[in-house]
Amino acid sequence: MEPAESEVPPLPPRFRFRDLLLGDQSFQNDDKVQVEFYVNENTFKERLKLFFIKNQRSSKFITYLNPNLTEQQQWELIFWVDRKIPVWAIQVIVAIISFLETMLLMYLSYKGNIWEQIFQVSFLLEMINTVPFIITIFWPSLKNIFIPVFLNCWLAKCALENMINDVHRAIQRTNSAMFNQVLILICTLLCLVFTGTCGIQHLERAGKNLSLFNSFYFCIVTFSTVGFGDVTPRIWPSQLLVVIMICVALVVLPLQFEELIYLWMERQKSGGNYSRHRAQTEKHVVLCVSALKIDLLMDFLNEFYAHPRLQDYYVVILCPSDMDLQVRRVLQIPLWSQRVIYLQGSVLKDQDLLRAKMDDAEACFILSSRNEVDRTAADHQTILRAWAVKDFAPNCPLYVQILKPENKFHVKFADHVVCEEEFKYAMLALNCVCPATSTLITLLVHTSRGREGQQSPEQWQRMYGCCSGNEVYHIRLCDSKFFGEYNGKCFTYASFHAHKKYGVCLIGIKQEDNKSILLNPGPRHIMAATDTCYYINITKEENSALSFNQEEKKGKAAVGIYDGPGQLPVHSIIASMGTVAMDLQNTSPPNATGGNRIPSTTVNGTGGRRPSIAPVQEIADSSCILPCDLLSDQSEDDSVFSDEKDQSSTEYVKGYPPNSPYIGSSPTLCHLLVQRAPFCCLRLDQGCRHNSFEDAKAYGFKNKLIIVSAETAGNGLYNFIVPLRAYYRPRKELNPIVLLLDNP
Repeated sequence: MEPAESEVPPLPPRFRFRDLLLGDQSFQNDDKVQVEFYVNENTFKERLKLFFIKNQRSSKFITYLNPNLTEQQQWELIFWVDRKIPVWAIQVIVAIISFLETMLLMYLSYKGNIWEQIFQVSFLLEMINTVPFIITIFWPSLKNIFIPVFLNCWLAKCALENMINDVHRAIQRTNSAMFNQVLILICTLLCLVFTGTCGIQHLERAGKNLSLFNSFYFCIVTFSTVGFGDVTPRIWPSQLLVVIMICVALVVLPLQFEELIYLWMERQKSGGNYSRHRAQTEKHVVLCVSALKIDLLMDFLNEFYAHPRLQDYYVVILCPSDMDLQVRRVLQIPLWSQRVIYLQGSVLKDQDLLRAKMDDAEACFILSSRNEVDRTAADHQTILRAWAVKDFAPNCPLYVQILKPENKFHVKFADHVVCEEEFKYAMLALNCVCPATSTLITLLVHTSRGREGQQSPEQWQRMYGCCSGNEVYHIRLCDSKFFGEYNGKCFTYASFHAHKKYGVCLIGIKQEDNKSILLNPGPRHIMAATDTCYYINITKEENSALSFNQEEKKGKAAVGIYDGPGQLPVHSIIASMGTVAMDLQNTSPPNATGGNRIPSTTVNGTGGRRPSIAPVQEIADSSCILPCDLLSDQSEDDSVFSDEKDQSSTEYVKGYPPNSPYIGSSPTLCHLLVQRAPFCCLRLDQGCRHNSFEDAKAYGFKNKLIIVSAETAGNGLYNFIVPLRAYYRPRKELNPIVLLLDNP
């Protein structure tokens, strides 16, 4: 017979703790396993003994539950360290200085609540790291006690944060809130890792004595939520520290990230920054406004990009308010989204000017809304913005819009200043002299393609819309096909024949050695090849297609675009009205021997009608031009055509106004009274001791009145009165001016 097996086979896999508790005996039915128990396993106590003794998987629980089987921890290594005398002395000195500084700051910042200052985190950390060292002076036996000096990293973080804030306030050009918050977040992460590394490495000295690198590795793996598990703390104090650090990180880091995300969202909302690289490689201008409206934005963009040289420029808008819905929709259009950059910020802050790269800008435009209620306050804001830009970028060209003329003096340093009220009253005065002058000038300076009103059934609306496309262009005479053939001719001859031949209106020239533009200089000026010609046309000459007929190519007499005044292009007639042959003084044909005779203009080549305008000489005859003396009284020339009884008894002299209403107004030669009228005589509705008139009818004015209705008598009225009293107007055409004021 075979010998019986002396060893008991291992328990089957299904033999578990649950089977012992429930009394499952199904494993005994297995033929391959025979187990003999030496105890009665029916009781709960016997089953526990069987599980913990027979089942080898539970051996780890026995190790943890039996204190005699665990490793011996050296807890004294946690509380005591080997501190050398020189190191202890240095730490004591630093602790005393820090303690005194903390007490001094606490005393200076005391505001009646001592407990609020005591329970501050920075104060508690200072006490933990300084008071124990001071105590060791009196009890030298405690000089080797462990003190967590690595917690000073949090104090260093607070000091660094305060320093960054101070630098941010002092030097705003090199710091931003976004940069500060990112730096604070990085410092917080470093402090958490440094505290965890030092704390775990020290506490593990009582157990598995982890190295400093392993502690650092464990902290990085833990805070990055990777958790490899190859390095772990072994004793409960270090494990408790890990739990505390994780709780602190879960509270501190979300707050830091929330602040960072908030700043990022605000920065995206405000437009971010204009790239320094783009500012140095691309050209851009800055538009500064207090409130951006859709009409102001579209007017500026359409007029700015109407010039072909400005197509590659970027427009950076710097505005303190948020974009409204209409502006946002317009800036999302591909035509403007690639050219216009919106930045929310204030011109008064150097940080925002740096964001817009004002020092690299080609120009800066400071505009005001035309619908401002308080125009004086709006001008004050414009003046402050202009000062801020000039101080930050003194070499940047500055264009400023002022609403009140008396405020122009405060921005005299600007390269160009435009006063809306001054321009408005001047246009109204010109309307009184020549109706529709303001409309003509508005259409000339406003960019239009001439397509307005083309779908209208009214003829005059289609004509008006077509003529609105006329603008002022300039070209050198030597480079022009319109005016190149008139080199050496007088201005009047060139203007007349250029309009007759090409339909363009020559209105002025600028000489090479003179910066001023001469508007309609008359027959005295001889055209030179270096002159710059300013003309009115639908488009500039470079974009015009010139076609010449066969007669011109064969050298025969040229036939112009029109053969008579009746066939002039309508838009050219309107645009050139008042320009053609304005300075002609001699209406008779020139002498045939002069060699400058112009063939008489005919209608359709039949010669059956006299010309409606006199021929123009190539070079004006000096005998036909009357001398012009600006200081002479031109109204005296008209006195021979009027009766003496029509002469007004009022005496005038020519001179400059004695008082200017505001600094910066240019003096203009005007008709003045010999003696200043008393102030009481200026009231039209009240009589005085000098006269008893109480209405305009009683004065018996011979010319029609000009009534100005205004809220107050502002300084802008100076620009309305001066053109109506200018020296070049005859005395008999001077109209009385009546101011109808709401608040006299």
